[in-house]
Amino acid sequence: IDKAIEILRVKGISKASKKMSRDAKEGVVVVSGDHNKTSVIEINCETDFVAKNDDFIKFVKELSEINNICSSNIDKLNQTKMSNGKAVKDNLVDLIAKIGEKITIGKTKTISNSSTTNYQYLHTIVKDNLAKLAVVVSLETKENSDTVKTFGKQLSMHIAASNPLALESNLIDKAIIEKEQKLVAEELKNSGKPDEIAKKISLGKMNKFKEENALLTQAWVMEPKKKVKDIINELAINDLKIKEFSRIKIGE
Repeated sequence: IDKAIEILRVKGISKASKKMSRDAKEGVVVVSGDHNKTSVIEINCETDFVAKNDDFIKFVKELSEINNICSSNIDKLNQTKMSNGKAVKDNLVDLIAKIGEKITIGKTKTISNSSTTNYQYLHTIVKDNLAKLAVVVSLETKENSDTVKTFGKQLSMHIAASNPLALESNLIDKAIIEKEQKLVAEELKNSGKPDEIAKKISLGKMNKFKEENALLTQAWVMEPKKKVKDIINELAINDLKIKEFSRIKIGE
């Protein structure tokens, strides 16, 4: 963002430069690529009205394709020339000046693994491959059956709804775990319970938190009495594994 402000000032577009200090919590998430290599990019703006603007949509669609070629390398993406011969960063400055809103590139992710197939789900579609929430999940298996394809689609929908933090509990960001532990400790400190009981309750709460936020141990959205790992076991496909996933939602 600072670099964008700098560029705007150098170009003398003071109005657009002032806009960069404002909040941009609307926008779209765009998916590009194919089943082998899939990229997601978030482009933020200030209002939902601009997210549906033709100039904005044209820009983000082309940007999404470039992002897939650049494998979500932001520096490379910003320097890449678009169809009009100008670099992405310069086109972004021009778009801000033309539309009159702060526009920024948010989160990006490219998923490309050998021997895997990617599945995607778009929620609240704005137009074509533009949405408010996008999920890409990578499945590893030699099997190419309808069962696997259905599971891939359902799993991407599950991730959209359940928002897992990691594939397994031991992969959840340590900072998130520490923050949750502090919250639990604060909650129990005011409960007046003896230390031994408080420790047991704390352990139980943390185990539940990890279970509910790790994809494999989450309750399966379509059959909540079962966990995601139970569904995988029931499919009885020996080499089926979830390799990785990405979930990007506007404003999160």
